[in-house]
Amino acid sequence: MSDMTTIARPYAKAAFDFAVENGELAQWAEMLTFASEVAKNEAMQDILHSGFAADKLTEIFVSVCGEQLNEFGLNFLKVMAENGRLEALPDVCDEFLFLKNEHEKTIDAEVTSAVTLDDSQLAAISEKLEQRLERKVKLNCSVDETLIAGVVIRAGDLVIDNSVRGKLNRLSDTLQS
Repeated sequence: MSDMTTIARPYAKAAFDFAVENGELAQWAEMLTFASEVAKNEAMQDILHSGFAADKLTEIFVSVCGEQLNEFGLNFLKVMAENGRLEALPDVCDEFLFLKNEHEKTIDAEVTSAVTLDDSQLAAISEKLEQRLERKVKLNCSVDETLIAGVVIRAGDLVIDNSVRGKLNRLSDTLQS
């Protein structure tokens, strides 16, 4: 477990609890995602590591993403800045989104295929994954022609490699052992 994850967890939990209590999960997810992207920016990374005072860091962050944040989001950033934790924002966002998905019983699944899948194929994949994982599944699709044929599905720690490339790799491993 990384130090940033350990630092991020209580902030994410506090933001999550507040968002649930106020029925603002989607809004908080958007705010934290935006603030996280700002914190990942190379120029902002330089500013975060430059030793500015907390009020100056808050002022800089507010000037960049003030319109994207409500008053509670701004207060959240201010508290993080006062504690010298703004660099943990990407991890806070990741933890928050994890808690949100757990609360909503959803999971993101990465579907990589050799060719573009049609709607019926995507519906079938989604249905099977929802049955297997007992969650609502959101598919994120991409095409990788090096798979030759088939699909690779990643949902959480579940990986289903039903590609020709994967089968050839497994065959090669079997023959070499």
